[in-house]
Amino acid sequence: MGNNNELLNCITDAILDKKGKEVVKIDLIKLGYAMCDSFILCHGGSTTQVHAIADAVEKKVKELTGTNVKHREGTENARWILLDYGSVVVHVFIKEARDYYKLEELWGDADLTIIKEE
Repeated sequence: MGNNNELLNCITDAILDKKGKEVVKIDLIKLGYAMCDSFILCHGGSTTQVHAIADAVEKKVKELTGTNVKHREGTENARWILLDYGSVVVHVFIKEARDYYKLEELWGDADLTIIKEE
């Protein structure tokens, strides 16, 4: 994977293709967070949609960049699926879980970019 922007664009395109809601990018670089450079957050209206979004991200990233997810969590109950691509970590929530965990507030000092839905 050569280009982080390519990875970010591929992830957000896959999320939007599956009608993911309230897609945001949280840039963690200036915070000095060592685990990754960015978070991508979104939510779906059901656990079925959460699974579909996560599957679409994995498939599109693999097809377009050749990159496999390094680690995935949460596929059992699909309330919060995490996909770790090293420099980018994707969080796909069901709405209730997103509202509960409030990652946008937790990382409030980071730069947040809202990705426009089509």
